[in-house]
Amino acid sequence: MLLYNSTITSKIGDKPTMLDVVNLFGRYRKYLYFLLAFFVLGWGFTTYQHIFAGLFIGTSISFINLWILARKTVKLSESVTTGEGNVYTMGTFSRLAFAALAVLVAIRYPQQIHLIATIIGLMTSYIVIVIDSLIMFLLKRQNGKRGE
Repeated sequence: MLLYNSTITSKIGDKPTMLDVVNLFGRYRKYLYFLLAFFVLGWGFTTYQHIFAGLFIGTSISFINLWILARKTVKLSESVTTGEGNVYTMGTFSRLAFAALAVLVAIRYPQQIHLIATIIGLMTSYIVIVIDSLIMFLLKRQNGKRGE
């Protein structure tokens, strides 16, 4: 089970369900794949290889952290709706450990990987989430739907 369970993905009135989380993660995944491809091209065709390497590593770890969070969210929702199983954590320690690993790699290899670019890359999924939310808000507002 990656991020889909057909028992909890239907709409119930206007309440959001796990289909929303799965759809959001799918959109974020597309945006992050595009950014990762852009960073690879930047690494291959520019003289700023250490910056693009840092952005690639940071964004890769950011993508993994987003995937862990989405998976844990689906697991939590399943345990709440079915009443079976327990979810004790949302994966905070593992996400922090991945971020620390990215920073340690950047510190260990400063000539090949730019530290600040790695930290910016770690924030990429949050930037994508904010931009996507803003776009969705503006589209709903333009269509006359106010979220009521």
